[in-house]
Amino acid sequence: MIEIEKVNKWFGSYHALVDISESVGKGEVVVVCGPSGSGKSTLIRTLNRLEPIRSGRILIDCHDIHRPGLDINAFRSRIGFVFQQFNLFPHLDVLGNCTLAPIRLRGLKPAEARERALALLDRVGLVHKAHAYPAELSGGQQQRVAIARALAMQPPLMLFDEPTSALDPEMVGEVLAVMRDLARDGMTMVCVTHEMGFAREVADRVIFMDEGRVLERATPDAFFNSPQHPRAQQFLSDIRSPFAGAPG
Repeated sequence: MIEIEKVNKWFGSYHALVDISESVGKGEVVVVCGPSGSGKSTLIRTLNRLEPIRSGRILIDCHDIHRPGLDINAFRSRIGFVFQQFNLFPHLDVLGNCTLAPIRLRGLKPAEARERALALLDRVGLVHKAHAYPAELSGGQQQRVAIARALAMQPPLMLFDEPTSALDPEMVGEVLAVMRDLARDGMTMVCVTHEMGFAREVADRVIFMDEGRVLERATPDAFFNSPQHPRAQQFLSDIRSPFAGAPG
């Protein structure tokens, strides 16, 4: 589904992605983790052209997505992207948020788009909120609507950029539950997340990044139980003992 070949990305003089080469198979769930500033969000944003690259290639379904002349809107309509912030349209109700793109970009008839949206809202447990506006929803509910909105375009690939980081702790579980269901259904997913429990339980593979490089790639069992790279060992030690070394 995804082939990343020697990708480099700079922000000015800062080398944000350094010779990244990676692949993601169809139906695979890959979690990208690492410390803040490691390049993981930059990497996932290159996968739908939100960030340009300096060199290398990214192929999705065998198409070079950074080639000149690519119809970006048509390309993005086939990739679901869920952001840290929910980015719902505040002037549209939940149903309107989920039907706008299928009608405008895919040419669905309103009745068909509505039927699909209601089924997806039922799937994420929010069909009863179909006529509510984003400001009337909790953060967890807004993020579940954002997932339903992305799924309404029937994408073969879903990208998640720290989808729970803006949520209060009690709302995280409801979003992760929806993501678990997608993974069980065989959706191809790339997830940047700090939720290590989700990575351990759901991922087929974990990619660990630091300073713009992939330092380790492993199954969840191998990554969490016997990480090989010293930086990965330190990262896991720090998150398991967040108060280690703190002043008494």
